[in-house]
Amino acid sequence: MSATFYHDLEQWQQLAEQYCIQGNYIQAASLYEQAIEAEPEVKLHYWHLGLMLLLQEQEQEAHTTWLLGMVEGEPEQIDEWTVELVKVLDREAQRREEQEEFSQAWLIRQHIRELQPTNINNLLYLIQRSIQLEKFTGDDLADWGAMNLLKAEPPANLHPELLLQTLESVLEAAPLHPASLELVEASLAYVEQPLHLLQVLLPAATECAYSQGRPGVAASLAELYLRVEPENTEFLRHLAAFYQNAGQYQKGIETAQLCYSLLTELADRVFANNLILRGLLSAGAAWKEAYSIFQRHQKLMADLVKEQPTTLRQIEILRLFTTCFYAPYLQDDLKANKQLQTSMMRLCQANIEVYARERIERYQKGHLKRRLEPSGKPLKIGYLSACFKEHSVGWLARGVFEHHNREEVKIYAYFVNYKRRYKPLEEWYISKTSQAFYSVNSWEIADKIFEDEIDILIELDSITLDMSCEVMALKPAPVQVTWLGWDASEIPTIDYFIADPYVLPTSAQEYYTEKIWRLPQTYIAVDGFEIGVPTVRREDFEIPQDAIVYFSGQTGYKRHTETARLQMRIIKEVPNSYLLIKGIADREAIEKLFIQLAKEEGVDRDQLRFLPLVGSELLHRANLGIADVVLDTYPYNGATTTMETLWMGIPMVTRVGEQFASRNSYTMMMNAGITEGIAWTDEEYVQWGIRLGKEPALRQQIAWKLWQSRKTSPLWNAKQFTREMEKAYEQMWENYLQGY
Repeated sequence: MSATFYHDLEQWQQLAEQYCIQGNYIQAASLYEQAIEAEPEVKLHYWHLGLMLLLQEQEQEAHTTWLLGMVEGEPEQIDEWTVELVKVLDREAQRREEQEEFSQAWLIRQHIRELQPTNINNLLYLIQRSIQLEKFTGDDLADWGAMNLLKAEPPANLHPELLLQTLESVLEAAPLHPASLELVEASLAYVEQPLHLLQVLLPAATECAYSQGRPGVAASLAELYLRVEPENTEFLRHLAAFYQNAGQYQKGIETAQLCYSLLTELADRVFANNLILRGLLSAGAAWKEAYSIFQRHQKLMADLVKEQPTTLRQIEILRLFTTCFYAPYLQDDLKANKQLQTSMMRLCQANIEVYARERIERYQKGHLKRRLEPSGKPLKIGYLSACFKEHSVGWLARGVFEHHNREEVKIYAYFVNYKRRYKPLEEWYISKTSQAFYSVNSWEIADKIFEDEIDILIELDSITLDMSCEVMALKPAPVQVTWLGWDASEIPTIDYFIADPYVLPTSAQEYYTEKIWRLPQTYIAVDGFEIGVPTVRREDFEIPQDAIVYFSGQTGYKRHTETARLQMRIIKEVPNSYLLIKGIADREAIEKLFIQLAKEEGVDRDQLRFLPLVGSELLHRANLGIADVVLDTYPYNGATTTMETLWMGIPMVTRVGEQFASRNSYTMMMNAGITEGIAWTDEEYVQWGIRLGKEPALRQQIAWKLWQSRKTSPLWNAKQFTREMEKAYEQMWENYLQGY
């Protein structure tokens, strides 16, 4: 080695590092080889030379170089040298990470893992790099030993923030992998700030529950967090819903009750009480208790409306949006239900106009400019929903997306969801749009709608979804409409509610904030339903072939005790009859309810059958064929179930009321040309049920009418229906341009 080399050692070191940064590893390696020749006792030269070889993908040569540097060392020396080598590699890995050169960082950290398998921080970085490079499987957590290290004695020098960052990445990449939950549990001992853990676990839990459809996993995540803060009401709120969605109804009710007991603010208590009500109705049998909680709920909401607070936070408003949801399941009182809902929505709107004033004003200015300078056709129509998937709304909205005239309208879809799931029906919707946008951030969705210059925004969720409500309240489109998913929301910024001649009484406008836009015949139409091969037969349930089979299939929300009692009276009066009961609810509780009602009404327990759920809508529709007569629910009718029943040509009995929810089956039957089975009182409901059970000729006549209606009914003509919707859109837009 020349004297110049020694004299310019600092300059030489800088040159080698510069070569490395430039990616000129050969030149850098050459310098380190010269250094080893000049100073064979300096171990750093070996570590750097090996690194340069590693970066050239000469892994074996890199190992050999490092081993050469450690040859003949005593154990203590080798340990010291290993630490020194790891520092060199870690420094380079960090530099690569800063430059977002994750492949190189991953490679280097893999070798650090081999040198120091118990280096927990390196393992955490390695997990993050694997996720970024889509190499992570979930099994790596155990295979690399990270889990065992966290479960054993506290690892030396563990960085808690790094652990939280890694936990967040793992839950985003593999939230459903069993090892992810295990990692959360192992990490609890290292939590320094519970709030930071909440900020990691809560988004992951909600994503599991609502995007992935795995509320049980979400509940497990919430349970783990509550080990740190057992009385954290934020997680208790979510956990109650997770339990209920996972079918753990009693746990859901008890958790909601605990949450309610811990809260003192009126707005919070309204939401928590709503969670209790949700749990009771989800289970489907505790109607007496549900009525008691509903009475308390009405008082709580009335008290809140009376206070008229204007400083509620965004999260509080989001929760309040859905608190009127259960009223139509409990009572068919259009005036009372709508008045309470309207008051609550006005309260929400007043608060939104405070905390989102700048955004709302920006939208308003944009709308005014567009009204003065209209762009003309095609109209930009935006559809907003969380239900563009295998869901009742997803099945029923297909016709409009299929038949829209793309020369007259341009279709945009705004998915209230975490990310694209690549499910068949979801992909179908995407294929029918000019643009599909995903988000669970209300403001982000609203901004996108505004930027896209949507003319008319149609939302399909109403108050079933808080985020859709907030988007509509921000008014990102100049004309806004509610259609299909539920009754009108009563949010003041929504202009129209799509209805028809039957689904609302003529006096309904008196109670609606939105203008009711009645289409000529029906507010919904489809081209039909796909049907699978039946998986149930009468003999499977020991039902004689000559028996009369009644069917009732609905969620727990719709299992109103008094309607179920009417069904018992029908069964009692029809010889050789059976009632098949199916639906999402607490099966044990539902069975007890119906068995008790049967006993009270003098019906033989053997006349009741409880059907399991099936894996797809196609099988569900096919299995409807086992029924002779379908008995509808009240005060909340079926909707998709009714459409499917009529498509299958099965007679049904429905009880008509005054609210939207109790007139769905009525409008569908009228549009299918069927009046037989439409009851206006409880007595008529029972009479029609008995008559349809006893008169096979009448059932055949109705079935024939229904089969014929496939050719003539507006209910089964989605193309014609779409033209009517487009005419409505055109008139709505013209009204807007004219200033009314």
